[in-house]
Formats: sequence, C-alpha cells, structure tokens
Amino acid sequence: MELWVDAASSDSDISIDDFSSYNFSRIWSGSAPDVAVIELDDYHGQDEARSLIGSVAWILVRCSDWTMIPLENLVAAAAGSGTRIAAAISEVVDLGGAAFALEHGVDGLVMPLDNDELWAEATNLVEEKSEVPLENTSTIDLVPAKITAIDSGGVGERVCVDLIERLSISEGMVVGSSATAMALIHGETIPTEFVPTRPFRIGAGAVHAYCLMADDSTKYLSELDSGDEVAIISSTGQRRSAFIGRLKIERRPFLILRFETESTRGQVILQQAETVRLVQPDGSVVSITDISIGDEILIRIDSQMRHVGIALAGEMNEK
Repeated sequence: MELWVDAASSDSDISIDDFSSYNFSRIWSGSAPDVAVIELDDYHGQDEARSLIGSVAWILVRCSDWTMIPLENLVAAAAGSGTRIAAAISEVVDLGGAAFALEHGVDGLVMPLDNDELWAEATNLVEEKSEVPLENTSTIDLVPAKITAIDSGGVGERVCVDLIERLSISEGMVVGSSATAMALIHGETIPTEFVPTRPFRIGAGAVHAYCLMADDSTKYLSELDSGDEVAIISSTGQRRSAFIGRLKIERRPFLILRFETESTRGQVILQQAETVRLVQPDGSVVSITDISIGDEILIRIDSQMRHVGIALAGEMNEK
C-alpha cells in the first residue's frame, strides 16, 4: 500500500524539504494523467468511479463525510481490473477502514502535511500489512502438560472475553497465573443441552491471570479493554489475532488446575462451569468439570521474564 503526500490540500506554498520526515511514495499535487479524482459523496460519485475502473491506473476518492460502503464497493469492483484505488484520509480513526476495506484495503492513502500522528499510524499500518499474511495467521508451539492437582479456588471475579468475530472449533486463548506457562482455554463454540453456544466468547478465567496479546506481549485479564487485540490459538498451534468487543466480569466459583511438564509447572484458575473447556493433545476438548488428575492439556511455555507484559531475558519464579 502506497502513502502519498496530499500537497493539493495545502493552502500554503510547500517545498520538497517539507516532506523529508515522511516515508512517502508520491507527492500528489492535484492532477496527473494516470489519476482520476472522484468526490465520493453520493451514489453519483460511486457510479462515476465505477465507470472509470479498467480505463485509468488510479482512482483517488475524496469524501466530505467518510463513507465506507461506497469505498468497499470500489475496492471490490477494481479487483483484478488493473485500476488501483487511493483514498484521501485526514483522520486517524479512518485509517483502519480504508486500509482493510473488504480485508484487502485500498492501494494508496493520500494524507495531508503536518499531521505527524496520522503519518506515524499509517506507516506502522503499512509495515504490519507487509509483514502479516492476509489471513493474519502464524504458528505457536503448544506442548502437553499433565494435570497434577484440582483444588477449589473459592469465589472471585471471572472474565469472559467477547470478541467482535466468531471462533472456530479448536480455537481459544492461552491464559495462566504465570506468563511462563499458559493453558489453551477453548472458546464457547460447543453446544450443550443446557445453554446455547457463544462462538465469540472465551471464559478466560480470574482477573489476575495473564493472557497472550496479538503483539506477543501479555496483559492481565483485568487490564483488557474493548478494542484490544488478543492472540487466538488453535489446537494445532495456528495463531491469528482478534479484537475484543467487550469484557463480561462477574463473581463466580473457581477451580485451580495445577499442571506440569518435564521442564515447568504452572496453574490456571478457571470458573467452575461446564462451558469452560481446555484442549487436549489430540485436539479434543474437556470441560473443567470433567477433567481428572493425570489428564493432559495443551499449554504454551515461555522461558522469558515479563515486565509490564514485555518479554525480557532473565529469571522469574511465580507460584
């Protein structure tokens, strides 16, 4: 995705020195033979832009009031046509919509001078898109751990993490009382005779627990907020990211599961409820109310210490 400096929107005289701090692909002065400019304020603008797809190299759309659906329509219509779509952006809040319209996003962002925050966010976004596949997936190592004890955890505050998209069977979040050993907690995607599925939800555990974020940092469940991006892990170690829509915190009874591998020990404190499930090494799931000492579950091991969620070299013991 290209970043253009919108020199045409400036009322003052500018020089090339004004752009020296920006990592840009092009300076847009207001006209060029390969670019058609469309005011995308109503369906007339959309129709005009669609009529030009395939006959020009670029269509630059401007919106007096930011409008997503017409932009998505143009991104879809231009796919495979040879015409690329650029969008004029002046607010940080509009960046994500343009950059990921219909997942693919526009081909160029046209941004004004003297908005350092906008340029910084756009530059980071371009780097992320170039480094992460469209599906936003990677892999993570999960290892078997044996359950060594199951104890009452008393009553406390339980956090349900509700995402803005649905989980698939086998997906969940890794959560634990220690960042060095976190268990894979399955999403509420499996029906029971008592309650319907909540395919967007993970019953993640007590407020003190760590969870893995999309950027490999960790946060306490109590620190999460809507808009945060968490790591979603499958039983095979496939990893993607998803945004939180809300947190649901209620007082509930808990169980403490203690587990160990040959190299580490850990624990996770989870709500005592049939809908809270862990993942076993063969990919099957087991409810916390059915799990037994000696059973194995999948966990993620991280040997690094953490400071405010950031991994650092060093030793740290947590119990």
